[in-house]
Amino acid sequence: MLFRFKYCVLPKLVLITLASALAVPTEEIFETVGEGNIIVRPKEIDDVLVNPGIGFMTFQRFNGDALNEGLTWTEGFPLEYQEFTGSLENENHPMTSIAYFRVYWRFIEPEQGVFRWDRLDKALATAHSRGQTLLVRIAPYGVQKDNDVPEWYRAIVGDEPEEERRDPKWRTDPENPNYAKYFPMMIRAVGARYDGHPDLEGVDLAIVGAWGEGSGARLLKQSTRRALVDGYVESFRKTPLIALLTDSKTNRYALSKTAVGWRIDCLGDMGGFFDPRWSHMQDYYPQSIINYGMKDAWKKAPVSLEVCWVMQKWLNDGWDVDYIIDQSLKWHISSFNAKSSAVPAEWKPNVDRWLKRMGYRLVLRKLSYPEQVKVNGKLPFTMWWENKGVAPCYKEFPLALRLRNAEKSVVLETDADIRTWLPGDNLYDDAVFVPFDFPPGDCEIDIALLDKRTGKPAVKLAIEGRMPDGWYRVGGVKIEPFHD
Repeated sequence: MLFRFKYCVLPKLVLITLASALAVPTEEIFETVGEGNIIVRPKEIDDVLVNPGIGFMTFQRFNGDALNEGLTWTEGFPLEYQEFTGSLENENHPMTSIAYFRVYWRFIEPEQGVFRWDRLDKALATAHSRGQTLLVRIAPYGVQKDNDVPEWYRAIVGDEPEEERRDPKWRTDPENPNYAKYFPMMIRAVGARYDGHPDLEGVDLAIVGAWGEGSGARLLKQSTRRALVDGYVESFRKTPLIALLTDSKTNRYALSKTAVGWRIDCLGDMGGFFDPRWSHMQDYYPQSIINYGMKDAWKKAPVSLEVCWVMQKWLNDGWDVDYIIDQSLKWHISSFNAKSSAVPAEWKPNVDRWLKRMGYRLVLRKLSYPEQVKVNGKLPFTMWWENKGVAPCYKEFPLALRLRNAEKSVVLETDADIRTWLPGDNLYDDAVFVPFDFPPGDCEIDIALLDKRTGKPAVKLAIEGRMPDGWYRVGGVKIEPFHD
């Protein structure tokens, strides 16, 4: 039997002889290649890729804004917008696809039932204009008088002396029926307006504690816990939720209701708090991820981690940045909040290594399809992809093929769901119809992962062949005329 197939390493087509192919049994060659098939193996690249939903993020800022200076940062208050210079570059900080906005309840609902949607609307619009989506946390309160619960809520519950608090980071008693009523009511109003917003990356599931970090969540009655968590899971059914790693009961209850990711706000702590022998990185996070039931949550929803202090403190205290990076990768990190503070220059190679593994990183390893197809007929193909990151992509980006020649270009979407492509190898086989009116002759085949809104390429692949319009050229095919 004569086998005809081509093997392509872009940009050249190289014919493999039958003799070289027969290094494996003939039957296996036929099943893998098929008679008259073209085999494409794109060349992998090693670039840092800025892609949706992954990587570093800006904090209370956007791409192109000046960073925080020194070891300080701001959070929780309405954004102070910087004048945009026209450049999206972040000096001493990676480019990002996510902006993180953390604001206190009092600034979203300053009067009972009256919401400052303009603050969220402007943040979403600004993020969009800077090539970002917006991750949001509405924290119930901070630790100072100017970031207490809303004044109208304080008037309802009255003064709550510090010595009466069951947890020192509570500004108000969550077991007061008013809290379980009004805080979730606000969250539900936010969900009703913004759930599924294309520029909303995700929402932190924050219920109690200073800065919404969840201190004391383990002390809640189950009825209170349900009321607070349900405010989120029943209101955000399209936008991903990310729960603070707080306690077993809260995290497991949230997971029982929906797919929920998790976050921590002190990545990197190697002994900077109470006792140098104790640290979040070695004595709290590894144990809690397992004990709170969150070990496999990353398969369905994102893991988003936040720097403890800022990265410069890690350097000042002599902490091992590669150990911190490797632990975060083990926990399947998708995004990282460095609090819009500078990355130490000497750690840029370490951070680049991190960015090449954080979240998803898709490499098309092999594409096989026929040398020629007919107009109005099927173009079958098989694909082998490798996700070299540590997590899947959690958003839907349709995989599409584009056929084009000098006369016509047509985009053919597939039903591939890249949200199921976990780290490692992933196979996808399908066929698309060549339109009846497509001109016969030689045509190019391109691929892309598309933005559902715009129909334009949205995800960079770790392969060569990317063209100025974002599509990747992967080969060519001969289109034959239709015959009855």
